[in-house]
Amino acid sequence: MLYAQKTPADKRADFRAALASGGLLRLPGAFNPLSARLIEQKGFEGVYISGAVLSADLGLPDIGLTTLTEVAGRSKQIARMTELPAIVDADTGFGEPMNVARTVQEMEDAGVAGLHIEDQVNPKRCGHLDGKQVVDEHAALQRIRAAVDARRDPNFLIMARTDIRAVDGLQAAIDRAKALVDAGADAIFPEAMANLSEFEAIRAAVDVPLLANMTEFGKSELFTTQQLADVGMNIVIWPVSLLRLAMGAAMAGLDELTDAGNLTGKLGDMQHRSELYELIDYEGYNHFDSSIFNFRVAR
Repeated sequence: MLYAQKTPADKRADFRAALASGGLLRLPGAFNPLSARLIEQKGFEGVYISGAVLSADLGLPDIGLTTLTEVAGRSKQIARMTELPAIVDADTGFGEPMNVARTVQEMEDAGVAGLHIEDQVNPKRCGHLDGKQVVDEHAALQRIRAAVDARRDPNFLIMARTDIRAVDGLQAAIDRAKALVDAGADAIFPEAMANLSEFEAIRAAVDVPLLANMTEFGKSELFTTQQLADVGMNIVIWPVSLLRLAMGAAMAGLDELTDAGNLTGKLGDMQHRSELYELIDYEGYNHFDSSIFNFRVAR
């Protein structure tokens, strides 16, 4: 009933332990709190909170328009609804190094298990768009050092994302990943890798957990979880996938309303009322107040 039973500290400790096991953790992107609960119900190991999804949810492009307050608030709503650890996209940290430090503490307070900070210039853009620019190494390392210094819970994961592969090539990405680890990053997110061999090259260069981004319609091929595990990846995200699926279904439903005048033909594609009530745990609220759950839902 209500929110998760696990504390944020317990989720962080469990996430660290899972990462230490060396296996591949699967983190689909949640576009709202309910979808985070569905991710848990379906047996995944964690939840990803995408900056692109939060921007899109506001009807905005992913070009650094969202604020720390907006992202932290939505992250809290999502993280508290699941027993799973949640990792949030914190863009460039919402400002200079002191802003990065504040971002870390705000996200700790929001209850997430970790975040990633990237090395793009402000305003940033989606990692799979052309025309990206990255800051110099000094600025990139400052962001990570500020994040590490600000952390209060040692289990809160500080991940460094680098977008330099698309700007200066693979060797630059390898060199930057090494420098970011030396600056204190707990994990590395090498964005827009072109193929599995590039993931392997990053794996060979650093001895910290690595994240693979399997976003659709981007620069990377959509590798399977087995392929990613075989080259040593530790986390895989599908950041926008659930939103894309949901919006695709919504588009089809609106077209059906236009064409047929009703949604009878789409009933089989819908989440049934009983499935929604189970996910929300209507029956659990009966423990609190029997007047709330006083009915049965036919399937």
